Amino acid sequence: MITIAALYHFTHFDEPAVLQAQLQQKCNCLGIKGSLLLAHEGINGTIAGSRFGIDQILQHLKSLPGCKELQHKESSALYLPFPRMKVKIKKEIVNMGQPNVDPKTAVGNYVEPKDWNEFISTPNIALIDTRNDYEIGIGTFEGAMNPKTKSFREFPKWWKKNKEQLQGRRIAMFCTGGIRCEKSTNYLLGQGVKEVYHLKGGILKYLEEVPETSSKWNGKCFVFDARVSVGHGLKEGPHKLCYACRRPILP
Repeated sequence: MITIAALYHFTHFDEPAVLQAQLQQKCNCLGIKGSLLLAHEGINGTIAGSRFGIDQILQHLKSLPGCKELQHKESSALYLPFPRMKVKIKKEIVNMGQPNVDPKTAVGNYVEPKDWNEFISTPNIALIDTRNDYEIGIGTFEGAMNPKTKSFREFPKWWKKNKEQLQGRRIAMFCTGGIRCEKSTNYLLGQGVKEVYHLKGGILKYLEEVPETSSKWNGKCFVFDARVSVGHGLKEGPHKLCYACRRPILP
């Protein structure tokens, strides 16, 4: 059985390029496949391998500067969902294009998966899916707003266009694993929004912990590996990736 770990952590790396070769070598030695992004603002990625290999690489990642509290989410598969291992240097670990956004300073209020159903059912909530349109197309929460963005960089523009209609409402946001909400909630706080909330651990943690019988999730959750989608219990979904348009499709 293959263990899959999705992770991110906002910290400050003085020289991420120095860490790149070291991380690549460590992953190669442990038989780890997947992708890790390094930037001055931290680390983000999804990796897969044996139980021993994943435990070893996570231990190594937590030894990096400021990463002692790094958390991850796990699932499993019968096969390696990545063909190779890539450690890349990026300007941002999740690309929003807003230089003043810094999740290390402040983020929205976390809502635990077990409390999410009740919270989004309360009055005056504006529920926003911060993912891209092709991800939302195969699954989202009941009643969620779809910004219809093609990339996360478009979210600030969407917000500025729609913020008037959302004034005075409590904003609740969610994404796949939580990283986009770290930035989008910090962005909204910087825009003067008073009440901002987000799903802790993202959709993946919700699907892992909340029983399907009491779920407010409809459809499947897109993931960025060969599984393409997962459902409740993080079981692999039926979708395949179209090699022409790079979007999830049903065979």
